[in-house]
Amino acid sequence: MASKVATKKSRKKTFEKSEINLKLSKEKKIALFKTVVGIRRFEERSLQAYNQGKIGGFLHLYIGQEAVAAGIVSLMEENDHIITAYRDHGHALAVGMNMNECMAELYGKYTGCSKGKGGSMHYFAPDKRFWGGHGIVAGQTPLGAGLAFALKYKNIKGCAVCFLGDGAVNQGSFMETLNLVSLWGIPVVFVIENNGYSMGTSLKRSSAEESLAKRGEAFGVNWDTCEGHDIFEVRHKANEAMSYARDKVKPFLLEIRTYRYRGHSVADANHEKYRTKEEIETYKKNKDPINLLRKKLIADKTLTEALAKEIDQEKKVEADTATKFAEESPYPPKTEIITDVYWSVDNDEKKQLKGTYFFND
Repeated sequence: MASKVATKKSRKKTFEKSEINLKLSKEKKIALFKTVVGIRRFEERSLQAYNQGKIGGFLHLYIGQEAVAAGIVSLMEENDHIITAYRDHGHALAVGMNMNECMAELYGKYTGCSKGKGGSMHYFAPDKRFWGGHGIVAGQTPLGAGLAFALKYKNIKGCAVCFLGDGAVNQGSFMETLNLVSLWGIPVVFVIENNGYSMGTSLKRSSAEESLAKRGEAFGVNWDTCEGHDIFEVRHKANEAMSYARDKVKPFLLEIRTYRYRGHSVADANHEKYRTKEEIETYKKNKDPINLLRKKLIADKTLTEALAKEIDQEKKVEADTATKFAEESPYPPKTEIITDVYWSVDNDEKKQLKGTYFFND
């Protein structure tokens, strides 16, 4: 039977001293800090724009969870891929998408990463092996399995990392996917970003068993848990999971306990009614991923207070510049409504397709 990998002894480890983290150079540690700070400042600036009525649709903020995406993406190797759900801004910035294309997408502008047609929930960067951004709860889980299946089918050593939330764990499509990846030996790592609340419902009210990763046992899938506020612990545990998937060509289920400071989306105006302000403030005070990383990097002399402030200001300016870029960018032309819908339509070079477009000028 598959079982939990972690032990009480390993929980006491200083994760920045683990082998995978000792390999980090000073420059790479600073790059990690820049990533988590950049995600936070981008999110805060996008929230401001949303409240000003400049962004439509939904906006699911990643504030509080930055160490998860940044830590895991930093472990990606040449043949690894990632896919996620609708809270995707952090993952996009972590893989190297720039703030301009991300902010423009929020504004629905043609210069956005999805030409302004995807919005907040549908960022994509295939050139960076980032496959979205998906709005259907757990809809990305069979797609993540498909990415990993392709690696196995082509005999390519690598893994696919599929992020999902604690609410998605209860969807039938995820259960079916777990069954298949176990049966077929698929190198996928499912990362449950457990922030404690499925929309407005606490974990205790939505899941009969609070240990979400433990469900892997029913399918013979190895699993582990992790604290998501410490980027060094995230890297340590995720490295074990990703290495296992690559080397053994088997699935792995990693549950990362994290926290979101804002509501499910900006439209979730009651997020302080189903949890207390004290709960939010306690997490901010004791477990904020940026503050924790800054303190550790200052302690090991990677950062100074002055450099930390400089990086923070740099990312604020970058987010403001991205906002200006988005505001000045054009909206997609009407002709774009029929592109990027079906590959066969966009690539009908021999004019073999027949029929009528519903959208004509």
